[in-house]
Amino acid sequence: MIRKTLFATGLLTTTLLASTACSAQPAAAGKPFKETVVADFDSPWAMTFLPDKRMLVTEKKGQMLLVSADGKSRQTVATLTVDSAGQGGLMDVVLAPDFATSQRVYFSYSTAGEGGKGVVLARGRLRPDGGGGERLGEIEALFSARPFVEGNGHYSGRIAFSPDGKYLFFTNGERQKFTPAQDPKMTLGKVLRLTLDGKPAPGNPLAAKGFAPEIWSYGHRNLLGIAFDKQGNLWEQEMGPKGGDEVNLIKPGLNYGWPNASNGSNYDGTDIPDHKPGDGYEPPKVFWNPVISPGGLMIYSGSMFPQWKGDAFIGGLSSKSLVRVHLTGTNAAKGDQWDMGARIREVEQGPDGAIWLLEDGGDSQGRLIKLTAK
Repeated sequence: MIRKTLFATGLLTTTLLASTACSAQPAAAGKPFKETVVADFDSPWAMTFLPDKRMLVTEKKGQMLLVSADGKSRQTVATLTVDSAGQGGLMDVVLAPDFATSQRVYFSYSTAGEGGKGVVLARGRLRPDGGGGERLGEIEALFSARPFVEGNGHYSGRIAFSPDGKYLFFTNGERQKFTPAQDPKMTLGKVLRLTLDGKPAPGNPLAAKGFAPEIWSYGHRNLLGIAFDKQGNLWEQEMGPKGGDEVNLIKPGLNYGWPNASNGSNYDGTDIPDHKPGDGYEPPKVFWNPVISPGGLMIYSGSMFPQWKGDAFIGGLSSKSLVRVHLTGTNAAKGDQWDMGARIREVEQGPDGAIWLLEDGGDSQGRLIKLTAK
């Protein structure tokens, strides 16, 4: 792809030539949407829309980009020092509930420190830089997973705000270490509920039982998507081992079983007991064998695709797919799975109800693709 790069006010601004950036493709047979390639990135991980329809996009190596609504121009608003080995990097990005007044942006990244590596929750403010651009300043780390351990996998790092805007839910993966998911003192393998300042939220369900005060639910593996639906239900998806990718309805204080229960098997072929009634573990609402390798979760609320309102959309990494899960109240069922021909890392809903995808980069391109009704 052709790029034209300008340097201004100390920020890198890149203009994508329209002839290559915005290429509409006809809807493939069986796909009820049209795909338009809007931009291309270097191993993007997450995105979010600003009120003015511009986008913030994170790239694995540590760049946070502010991208125009049409995808034709961008500027680097922050370059974060991250540990991008393996599955690490600059990860999620989400606007604060009061972004319109505070200009605060929350994000996550992996870093090295005492004991190894871990995922960090941070925030900053998006401000004019005085030269016609913008930058993310006042950056502060709010929370770090405990403990840091060796290895480059299963950081998780997804962020969701409660519907009332008072609390922040943050996912901590079990770092491919298995047993921390059941350890009450570690935040690894957990969904956490925090205040907006990154402190343990008051009233968390397990603190009185001696658990780390941040923990909301436990027994998770690699949690790469978390989102609330319009009814206030909290949905989460996570990668299983060899089989057993899951969509879970997250409820306070429950144990979701990993590594003691899974509908998959260990990579060495050894068995893991399946979820079954009475085992003390909350089973998934939906699971996949073979895996889809879920990356990114969005609950659709738009009007462009009214037939899917209220459903969940998941990016498929190894499956190179877009996956729809039909949600009805607190129940879920498998819907469509469309072959996208590339690893899909992120799924977001646009301001007009379009569905936006980010390819993973690496083995795939790192394109931003807009899906619109046929």
